[in-house]
This record gives sequence, C-alpha cells and structure tokens, in this order.
Amino acid sequence: MKLGGFILKTDGHPTALRAVKTYLQFSRHKFFPLVKLSANMVTLRKKIHKFAGLSMKQYQELLQHILDNGIRHEDRTGVGTISTFGYQTRFDLRDGFPIVTTKRVPFRWVAEELFWFLSGDTSERNLRARGVDIWKEWADKEHTSRFGREEGDLGPIYGFLWRSFGGDYPIRNGFDQIKDLINQIENNPNSRRLIVSGWNPETANQVDLPPCHTLFQFKVENEKTLHLQLYQRSADAFLGVPFNISSYALLTHLIAHVCGLKVGEFIHTFGDLHIYLNHLEQVKTLLERTPKQLPELEIVHAENLKGLDGLLRLEYENLNLIGYKSHKKIAAPVAV
Repeated sequence: MKLGGFILKTDGHPTALRAVKTYLQFSRHKFFPLVKLSANMVTLRKKIHKFAGLSMKQYQELLQHILDNGIRHEDRTGVGTISTFGYQTRFDLRDGFPIVTTKRVPFRWVAEELFWFLSGDTSERNLRARGVDIWKEWADKEHTSRFGREEGDLGPIYGFLWRSFGGDYPIRNGFDQIKDLINQIENNPNSRRLIVSGWNPETANQVDLPPCHTLFQFKVENEKTLHLQLYQRSADAFLGVPFNISSYALLTHLIAHVCGLKVGEFIHTFGDLHIYLNHLEQVKTLLERTPKQLPELEIVHAENLKGLDGLLRLEYENLNLIGYKSHKKIAAPVAV
C-alpha cells in the first residue's frame, strides 16, 4: 500500500491494512504521522495496531446492516423483529479485546456466565449466586414446570451439552466435548475437527430456550496461534450479540492460555440476525454514539493453570480488563 510516497508493508496482516485505511478516513486524509521505518516495521506496526483497536465499528455496522437490509418477521415471542439471514464479523484479538463501547457491557457477567457454562452447570440458582441474573426469565416455575423440572433447573442447555453431550440429563454420562477439545489441541493441533456442538436435536425441544450459539470451531495456526469461529443460529442483535462477542473472545483467550498458545481472530457467523421491534429506539440511540478505544485483556496469576484442570480453576479474579471505557447503559426489555 502506498502512503505519502512510501510503500507501506502490512505483512499480510488484514487488520493492519484496514487500520491504515480507517486512519486516513478519520484523519480526513492528512498525512500519516511520521515514524521511523525499521526493517521489520515494528514501530509502524505498533502504531497501526494501536489504532486498529481504536473502536468497535463492526458492531455498529452489524446493526446498520439489519436496519438497511432486514425484513419484518413475526417470531415465537410475539414481539416481532427486523431480521436478516447470513452475516459475518471478524475481530482480531491481537488488536484489543472486543467489547461494545457504545453502551456499557457488564464484563463480569460475561465472564461468570462463561465459567458457569464451562463447569457443566445448568442451575440458574448457582449462576444467580454469582450475582448474574440474565437467565432468570427462563428459570421460573412457569417455564421449568413445562418440562417437569424444578424452578431454576434450565435443563440440557450449554453447560450440559458442552460437558456431557448425549448424556441422560441430569446425569453427566455423555461425551465431554471441552475435555476432548483441549486434548486434541494439545496432541493434534492440525486437526480440522476442533469442534464443540451446542445443538442436539433430541433435546432441543426439552428446554425453553435451546442454544442460540450453536457450534464453534477452533483452528491452530502453525502450532502458535488460536483462532475461533462461532456459528450462531439466532441472534438478538441489541441485547444478546454484545454478550456473545465478548464471551467467545474470552473463551478464545482462556483456551489459548491453558494450551500455551497466542490468540488470533474471532470470527462470528450468524444465521437469523435480528433486532426486536421494541429495541429500535435503543438501537438508534446507540448508533448516534461514537465508539471508544478497545481495552486489553490480561490473564493474571494463572501461569500454572494449564489443560482442562487449569481451565476449570480459572475465575473472574484471574481476568484484568485494562482500559475499558464506554458510554452509559441503554436499558431494553428481554423478549421471552
């Protein structure tokens, strides 16, 4: 790429090239700040990567895509949506931790929910004991009694499917996909089968809310870098997607840490991507805001936490989200 008479090498790094182009847009085509162009471009790369983490415009673009291309749909909740089918976003985790900045996202809730999934737990009461009540609408007696379960028992959802796929719920006698995933990454990193499925057709109708984030696949690049792609069958763009983005970015960091790898990209692929009709004003407010610079994530006091055992021993206190600044919270009703 030519820049101010120089040929700028981005080392094939897609985010670096995007960052330069975006920088020029933001700077209204002013000349790129002069830097010392060393042989390995370290100085320039640092400046580019710092700018690449300046904002999270992918989420703004996702919402605008739905507004521009979506079609009115009825849905099971009775609220109605503007819906599109098929969309993809990419986040390079080396450029900052992807968390929405145009409204406040409670990172501790994201982390506690993910640790709850990884533990195999499906009790909403146990999650609420961690101070997180985002599953409460599906855990009351009205909802759980439909399936003959006690209040708070959510049934074979993510935790059970990840840790005991095909098991006889609530007995955990099925296949432990997370254990197998880590074993495969450690012993067969070139595998193209590093997949965890959250969709079991036999049990999907035995829960009030079957898994929306349905399947994820890891790729180990040159035995050094860990990438993750998620397929999400159904996505509430305003309330759910910000959680999903940060949750799977965090999962990539956790798995990379316990397997001795570096993080790469998180690719988020959607099926039915929608905005509920009673979220349109909130979306408008969010799109009027300017994204802020992304934070960085550090995993601390966890040098010896490796493998499956290490993964299950990680907790919120091992996470340090550095520099997260956001606009104020935007409240919106949950469609149940």
